[in-house]
Amino acid sequence: MNTQELIESFSEFKEFKNVDRETMMSILEDVFRSMLKKKYGTDEHIDIIINPDKGDLEIWVNREIVPDGEVEDENTEIALSEAIKIEPDFEVGEEAAEEIKLDDFGRRNVLSLRQNLISRILELEKDHIYKLYKERIGDIVTGEIYQVWKREVLVLDDEGNELILPKSEQIPSDYFKKGENIRAVVAKVDLRNNNPVIILSRTAPEFLERLFELEVPEVFDGLITIKKIVRIPGERAKVAVESYDDRIDPVGACVGMKGARIHGIVRELRNENIDVINYTNNEKLYIQRALSPAKVSSIELDEDERRADVYLKPDQVSLAIGKGGFNIRLAGQLTGYEIDVYREGAEDIDDVDLTEFSDEIEEWVIEELKSIGLDTAKSVLDMDIDDLVKRTDLEIETVEDVVSILKSEFEEN
Repeated sequence: MNTQELIESFSEFKEFKNVDRETMMSILEDVFRSMLKKKYGTDEHIDIIINPDKGDLEIWVNREIVPDGEVEDENTEIALSEAIKIEPDFEVGEEAAEEIKLDDFGRRNVLSLRQNLISRILELEKDHIYKLYKERIGDIVTGEIYQVWKREVLVLDDEGNELILPKSEQIPSDYFKKGENIRAVVAKVDLRNNNPVIILSRTAPEFLERLFELEVPEVFDGLITIKKIVRIPGERAKVAVESYDDRIDPVGACVGMKGARIHGIVRELRNENIDVINYTNNEKLYIQRALSPAKVSSIELDEDERRADVYLKPDQVSLAIGKGGFNIRLAGQLTGYEIDVYREGAEDIDDVDLTEFSDEIEEWVIEELKSIGLDTAKSVLDMDIDDLVKRTDLEIETVEDVVSILKSEFEEN
């Protein structure tokens, strides 16, 4: 294998990596010099000539010409009789330049040289990928599904770099097949055993924010600011937006004509419901908007405790709570308040507060029911058992026991 063949042996390897020819040639020179230092003890008398355009490399050893029989160091001196074989006009005291061929190093050294080159280029490649994606954290990338495993999905970007989408960062209803293209946001970049590991996410709020930037030009241009995003991936999201230009309706611009803009985002997120809310510093109004689509009658705030008591008409309570309690939970996360929902007229003397049953119903069960806005006996009895099971984390047997206890209270009365 000569020098040209060695360089050409990297051509296929280079095509798939982020190493240009000039960089590779520089690494090649560095590796050669390391080997030459070991062979000759120094590389000061050696010239390495690289031609990146042609992709070739020449090695020349310069030795001082001395009279025959006076050679003390063969690495730096050459006898006159040997020098004139290279060039007949050489004289004592001059320098003789002789080209070294790769075969002169021996097969073992050549294989070691090749291994060192591969190692150096791989290290450079790893460093390039790490720096590239470290700067792209929070950005959307598009890749092709290469392998689907139980706990994660392997994705390849346009340059063939491997990206990981863990199960925990997938939307629950995500289903991937090999060869599909997907979009995700770069969540973090780690180094494991000196190898860069790029973690993607489709559940992060940043993913939804980047999608808004792609679909809504006013967001991309900064005319509309996204103040905060909260999500329950695949179920529901709330996005607070604000515009400093009175001529722009931030909610209308994000939703688009007949929902054209928001529909594209909803499809990408596997039909996740997205509520776009106009941000305001008025906390009562902000909470009211956050509980949309429910219509709030009144709100009492405890700013020190960050608690909000929200009063609604009976037919609005279920809307405020939402399926699985998602709406009220996200409203609380968006506004930073712990929200308690109350029915107007809940002080009905025929009704009984759930806390009155603490001797028969465990405290954690009562708290679970309260978390979805059910704080009285009648409010629980007004709901279907199956609906109660869906909206809480309670087992059906527990719900049936609670309903039985509450019913018996009214039967006795």
